[in-house]
Amino acid sequence: MQLEGIHHITAITGDAQRNLDFYAGTLGLRLVKKTVNQDDPSVYHLFYADEEGTPGADLTFFEYPGAAPGHAGAGMVHRIVWRVASGEAVGFWEERLSGHGVAAERRDGALHFSDPEGLDHELRVVSTDDAPLTAEHPEVPAEMALQGFDEARAYAADPGASHRLLADALGFAHGPQEWEVRGENRGGRWVYDSTPEQPGRAGGGTVHHIAWASGMDDHEEWRRRVREAGGRPTEVIDRFWFRSIYFREPSGVLFEIATLGPGFTADEPLEQLGEKLVLPPRFEPDRERIEAQLTPIRNPRGAIR
Repeated sequence: MQLEGIHHITAITGDAQRNLDFYAGTLGLRLVKKTVNQDDPSVYHLFYADEEGTPGADLTFFEYPGAAPGHAGAGMVHRIVWRVASGEAVGFWEERLSGHGVAAERRDGALHFSDPEGLDHELRVVSTDDAPLTAEHPEVPAEMALQGFDEARAYAADPGASHRLLADALGFAHGPQEWEVRGENRGGRWVYDSTPEQPGRAGGGTVHHIAWASGMDDHEEWRRRVREAGGRPTEVIDRFWFRSIYFREPSGVLFEIATLGPGFTADEPLEQLGEKLVLPPRFEPDRERIEAQLTPIRNPRGAIR
């Protein structure tokens, strides 16, 4: 039983339209699900991914309108690292981001930049046998597109405190600061960096949690392993498009283990993903009230085409 790398990463935004313009417009990801936060259905939950909504390329956002910008501190993910195919792709993104008014800096062959609310990203050329997870965008050639997650980096005051849970319970390899988690089909990296002096503050541009990908029937065994390593996992929670458990790892980061299915096509055809507000069945009786609380947003994908 192995985790298949990163399933998704969920962050916070204070402005859904600006967020959508950046991730679906500038970065060329596909909005694959427009729904609501299932723990607070008064706010959006937007899912961006490759063309098919595949785990491993799935960046999601809760919108809390007007949320003040936050900043990462101890126990928080502070950077998302994406795979790209080549140095030419790095150059393409440097030019494209500059053309959209986004400051980007090359360091050690990788490209570093932040989204409009300060969430840090890195584009890195990675040699891997993992399938590239790309979205279609008329302004982004396929060979230049983002190819899914390679790594997430978090701040930790004592990375060694997480060793038992990561190595013994979750099957991460190496450590204590740089880890790899790899399954049969996909893998990813998890890295701890030294904690900055300034305490973290949740808000726009900060990561809420990171999810790792699991087989459909493995949750009870993961719960047992996490408990035996000193963690406190939740019960299995049905998120309709996947099932999840949650727990904080010892360095303070909120972890989720999410199943690889049923997937986003469980309630929408592939070609129509993200085009309308979709609610899990238990929220459908409240659709009118929920829609009245949400600000209308426009997907730039349609406008560009």
